[in-house]
Amino acid sequence: MSIYFSDKKAMVMGALVADAASLGLHWLYDVNRIAEIEQRKGLVFLQPEEDYYAGGKGYYAHSNKRSGEASAYGEACLLMLKHLADHGQFDCRAYQKAYCGFFGPGGKYIGYVDTPTRQTLAVLLAAKDNDYPARSGADDDQHPALATIPALVAAHRGSKEELLAAVDTAARITSNNERAVNAAKALASTLYSLLAGEPLQAALRNGIACAEDALATRLEECLAINKLPATEIGEKFGRACHVQEGLPVVFHIARYATDYQSAIQENIRAGGDSCGRAVALGAIMATAAANDSESIPLPWLARYARLIEAADALEHAIRE
Repeated sequence: MSIYFSDKKAMVMGALVADAASLGLHWLYDVNRIAEIEQRKGLVFLQPEEDYYAGGKGYYAHSNKRSGEASAYGEACLLMLKHLADHGQFDCRAYQKAYCGFFGPGGKYIGYVDTPTRQTLAVLLAAKDNDYPARSGADDDQHPALATIPALVAAHRGSKEELLAAVDTAARITSNNERAVNAAKALASTLYSLLAGEPLQAALRNGIACAEDALATRLEECLAINKLPATEIGEKFGRACHVQEGLPVVFHIARYATDYQSAIQENIRAGGDSCGRAVALGAIMATAAANDSESIPLPWLARYARLIEAADALEHAIRE
C-alpha cells in the first residue's frame, strides 16, 4: 500500500524516505556481504550494526543512529525544506546560518561529519557577525552538493533559469566545485522536467544537458548501456561519494526501474555511498511515480523517524 502525494511533495518525501531506508548499510562497499545480509534481514530500514562491516570493505559511520533516522544528506534535505517553509523562498545567508546552527557545535545534529561539511563549517564559524561568504563550500565534488536540490526544486515557483541560478548558489554553500555544481544542476533539471510532465527518459536527458563534459559523457554512457544489476553498475561507474560516480548509478537505476521501491532496493545493493545517491534517486522515482499505486510504500513512510516534521514543513513550503 502507498499513500497519495502531489508530485512536488512526493519529490521531497521520496528523497527523505530513501535516505532513511538506506542508512543501515550505508558505506558498506562489500556487495557480497550486502547480499548475505539481505537474505537474513532484508535491505531497508535496518539498524546499523558494526558486525555488518567487520572484515569487509566499508566504513561504519552510524553507531549513534537508530533505524529510520537520516544520514547527514537527509538531514540537509530536511533542513532546506524547513528553511523554505520558514522563509517562503531560498535565502542564502539565512540558510547558511541555519546550516551552521544545526550542523555546527551545539547544534541538534549528532552523527558523522564528512569532509565537505567539516570544511564548510570552518568557513562559516570563522565569519564575523554572520557575514558569510556566498561560496562557503569546500572545493569538493561529493554528494552533499545534491542533498538540498529536491526541496529547492519542489518549492520553486519561477523559471528554469531562475531555478538553476538558485541551485548554483545553494550547491556552493557546501560544494564550491564546478563538477559538483553541474551535477546539482543536472539533478535539478531532471526534477524540473518531471514536474513539467516530461517522461522519465526525456527528463534524464534534459538533466544531462546541464552537466559538464566529463560528467555528461558518463551520464550518456549509463543511459546507453543495457540494464545491469546494481552490483555491476556500481562496479562500472564507482560506489564512492563523488558525483561522477554516484549520479550515473542513479540515472541508470532510474532508467530501468519499474517503481520507487525496487529502485531504492537496487541502490542499496550497489553498495558504497547509498545514502548520498538515495536522495537524488528517491526524488526522481517518487516524482515520476506520483499519483501511482507504486509510489512510496506506506510502511516505509511510517518508519521514517522525521515524518511529522517533514509533513509539517511540506505543508508550508510547497504551494501547489
